[in-house]
Amino acid sequence: MNSPRTAAMANTSWLRLGAAVLALLVLNTLLSFGPVWPTPGIVPQARLAPEMVGLWLLLLWLATRPAAPSGRTLWWLSTLVLVLVLGRYADVTAPSLFGRPVSLYWDVPQIPRFLWVSARSHPWWVSVGAVTVVLGLVWLLLWLIRWCLSALLQTLAPRALRSIGAWGLTFGAALLAAAHVAWVPGTGRWVSNAVLPTYVQQLRLLADAHLPGRLAHALPALTPVEDALNSHGADALAALRQRDVSLIFLESFGAALYEHPQIGPATEAGRVALQQAITASGRHVVSGFFRSPVIGGASDLAHLSLLSGVDLSDPRRHDLLLTTRRPTLMHLFRQAGYQAFGVYHAVSWPWPEHVHYGFDHFVDGPALAYEGPPITFWKIPDQIALARFEQAHPRTGDSPPRILFFPTITSHFPFNPVPPYQPDWQRALTATPFDAEELQAALDQPMNWFDMRSHYVSAVNYVYRWLAGHLEQPEPRETVYVLVGDHQPTANITGEGAPWDVPVHIVSRDQRLLDRFRSQGFSDGLWPERQVLGEMHHLTSLLLTGFGPDAPQH
Repeated sequence: MNSPRTAAMANTSWLRLGAAVLALLVLNTLLSFGPVWPTPGIVPQARLAPEMVGLWLLLLWLATRPAAPSGRTLWWLSTLVLVLVLGRYADVTAPSLFGRPVSLYWDVPQIPRFLWVSARSHPWWVSVGAVTVVLGLVWLLLWLIRWCLSALLQTLAPRALRSIGAWGLTFGAALLAAAHVAWVPGTGRWVSNAVLPTYVQQLRLLADAHLPGRLAHALPALTPVEDALNSHGADALAALRQRDVSLIFLESFGAALYEHPQIGPATEAGRVALQQAITASGRHVVSGFFRSPVIGGASDLAHLSLLSGVDLSDPRRHDLLLTTRRPTLMHLFRQAGYQAFGVYHAVSWPWPEHVHYGFDHFVDGPALAYEGPPITFWKIPDQIALARFEQAHPRTGDSPPRILFFPTITSHFPFNPVPPYQPDWQRALTATPFDAEELQAALDQPMNWFDMRSHYVSAVNYVYRWLAGHLEQPEPRETVYVLVGDHQPTANITGEGAPWDVPVHIVSRDQRLLDRFRSQGFSDGLWPERQVLGEMHHLTSLLLTGFGPDAPQH
């Protein structure tokens, strides 16, 4: 008969084996979870993680070594697994939230900036508490990973080495994982996507960004802007007849405003009101759809694609372009006698890249000297930023014509809180631009991180409202407006698989000028015909054709 001691040892052995199997499942889950679309949440998935197969093979090899791995080795291995887990989280949630793959080159530099502007909205102890909680969770995750690795090394790996069945399961898992990595159809049902290829791709991107020679072939030999400067010089914008131009990029304005079954109807009244304001002011508008180089974020790529006429759908090309002295539309306008203003009211940190854009005057948030209450992560509402700019840089009959580049920000992710609209634009210039009650109501809007669609709709309608109000104000000089959506909103707003198309509107009193755009495919009104007229960098050529000199008569 077995003694009580023997039975206890057997029970302990089975408990250790059960714990080791649990550790195996936990590690596989940490490397194979999927998104709770379209939120930042995650959910376990009953699929095999390719990295888990590789990790298991490594543990089997370590179990064959004469000496057990040291504690330091286990901690280093645990850290490596933690990096894979964090990479998987970014890899599965970025497409869900932003509608595009994660980009270490573009997203990582934004994290400190986003955290900083977020922290300014709360007392210091909230930020310290949040950082402490996050670091604590990361440490617990690291500790859990180390416990799992230790359990596998001490219990499961040695048993597996002595089991033909375990070797068969290992071989089958490795074969299935390899087939999925090789894109064998049907394997995705059983195997999750590997995260290591994402890291390899991102490291290659970082390497290319620091070796411009590897991308020199990516830039065109001649851009539309350079061609216009070489061909026409100061006459390249002759059709404008020295009118002012406001080039306004509308943050997160995409085709979803017209095509999404919930968003379209919810924003239709705002478009109708804007159309009415355009008509009442004696202006007309033509519109078209274009394809943005980005979706859900990275607005700079859309901005510079239009200003340069270069396809920047590859972010590496953007980085290379910034190392050159290639001219932009701002340089072209300056050649034609315009003053070029860039107003970035969301920027409150050094941004040396603006030099490449060619502005005569770069106006950031602090330069606007806004004394009112901060609203949203970006502090200054669009309406007030534009009003304060006009106040600081008034237009008179004697001042040169102006090109204004104005990227909006209020409709930026996370779209909340939405500022009140101030019908009295003079009051918008004061330190108390809003009534206390309406301001408090705006600030009290609850943030729903798991359903932002209503916030997005409210932010878009706010932009429509202040645009209509701006067009209703007395105009010191005639202005041509170019309103460009920078990209579709994040995927948690549009849904999965949204097109990258954005609306573009040209607003002017000059019908002959608008006829030039009608002949290029633009349609009347704020409702573009659905065909896409080109990529964002193609819009550059269409603008130059519309604003340029008359074609020579033959």
